[in-house]
Amino acid sequence: MSLLVGLAGCSSEEPVAPIRPTVPPPSSAVARVPDLAATDVRVLDGAGTAPFDGKRRVQAPPGWTVSVWARIPSARLLAWAPDRRLLVSRPKFGDVVALVPGNGAPRQETLLSGLNQPHGLAFNGDTLYVAESDQVNAYTYRNGKVSDERVVVGGLPDDKSPELRGAYSHALKSVAIGKDGTIYISVGSTGNISEEDRDASPERATILKAPAAGGEPTVFARGVRNGTGLAVDPGGAVWTAVNHRDNIEFPYDRDYDGDGRGDRGEVMQSYVNDHPMEQLARLTEGRELGWPYCNSEPDLSPGDPESALSYTGRPFVRDLQTNPDGAKLDCSKLAPVEQGMGAHSAPLGLSFAVSPGLAGSYGPGALVGIHGSWNRNPPRPPEVSFFAWRNGTLGPQQTLLTGFQNEDGSRWGRPVMAVQGPDGALYVSDDHAGAVYRVTAP
Repeated sequence: MSLLVGLAGCSSEEPVAPIRPTVPPPSSAVARVPDLAATDVRVLDGAGTAPFDGKRRVQAPPGWTVSVWARIPSARLLAWAPDRRLLVSRPKFGDVVALVPGNGAPRQETLLSGLNQPHGLAFNGDTLYVAESDQVNAYTYRNGKVSDERVVVGGLPDDKSPELRGAYSHALKSVAIGKDGTIYISVGSTGNISEEDRDASPERATILKAPAAGGEPTVFARGVRNGTGLAVDPGGAVWTAVNHRDNIEFPYDRDYDGDGRGDRGEVMQSYVNDHPMEQLARLTEGRELGWPYCNSEPDLSPGDPESALSYTGRPFVRDLQTNPDGAKLDCSKLAPVEQGMGAHSAPLGLSFAVSPGLAGSYGPGALVGIHGSWNRNPPRPPEVSFFAWRNGTLGPQQTLLTGFQNEDGSRWGRPVMAVQGPDGALYVSDDHAGAVYRVTAP
C-alpha cells in the first residue's frame, strides 16, 4: 500500500513543505470534532461509587448512549475472546480479568494472575498472547479457561533489567499478531530522550517481531519512542500509535513568541504544547520513526505560531538537542507519517473496527484511546478518537467521545482503549475511573 507520492525535501537549515500525500485532506485543527451532543453517563445498579456518585456527562454522537458497564480498577488494554468474553489487562494487579456478558452488569472472573505487569492482549484463533513487561506468553484458550502456557518471546527489557537499574519509564508492552502469525511487540524507550536505547540488545524504542512459533525477536521498526498502540489493519499491515517526547527545543532561526529575538534552542511552553505531534504510522520492515533524532512536524508552515495544524502526511525536522547538524540521522529521508494526534495526547490502546464498522456515517476505522497530557499547559483532554478507514488508509483524527476533563483541567476519567464488540457496541476501558463503558448507537 503506497500512501505517499514522494518524500519531503530538506535543506541544510530547515525542512520545506512536504510533497502533498495521496491521502484524505488534513484536518484544519488539532482534531475534527463532528456534531457531538452532551450525554449523561448511565450507571448500572451497584456501579455508582466515585466518580459516578454524582452526574457525569460526556460528549458523544447525537443519540448514542454511554453506560458504565463494569467497574474494574486500573482497567487497561482489551481483547475479545472467541467465546465473546471481554478480557481486560491490569498491570497494576498483575492479572487479566474476563468480563462475561449477561443481563445487566457482566460477571467478572480472574483468567490469569501473578503476572509481571501484563498489558498487551491479542488472539490468533484459540491462542491468547499476553505481553508481560519482560516477556510474551502464549496460552491455549477454550471456554473461558487457559492451558498450555509457554513463553514465546523472552528477555524483554523492563525495570528489573540489570543494565537499567530500575530506571525504565515505559516498561509496559503491547502485542499484535499478523495475519501470518508473526508476533509484534512494542518496546518503549527508557526515558524521554535516552539515545542509548538504539544501541541496546534487544533494541529499545522499537517494534520487535518474532516468528509465529516464538523465538528471538528482531527489529521491525525503530525510532518508536513508546508505541503502546499496536494493531493490525484490515489489509494485514501493522500500525502503531506513539507517545512522543517532551520539552522539545525550538529548531528554527526565527522569532516564535513575538519578542523580537530569535528563539532557536529555546524550550518554550507555547511551542512545546503542540510539538512534536504524536504519530499514527503504518509500519513496514525497517521503517524509521526518527526518535530521538527527528521529530514529526505538525505545522503547515514550520515555525509559524499562527500556522494551521495538520496531522496528515507530515514530514520530519531535526531534533536540535540530539541531532543539531543532522549527522545522527538524515531526517529529510524519512517517509512522512501517515496520521497523527496533538502533542502530548498520550495515545494508548489502538484497535480497528472492521466492516461494517461503527454505526452511522463512521463505518470502518481505527479507534485510539487518548489518555490526555501529563504536563501540557493547558492540559490536552482525554478522548476516544476515530480515524476512518477508506481506500486502504486512515483519514484524519475525529473526536468520538470526550468530556472526561473539567474546566479547571482536572479529570474524572481517562480512556485507555476502545474496541468494538461482537454486538456492534463500543467498549472503552478507563483506568482512572476504574470502569469499562458500553457505548451504543441508536
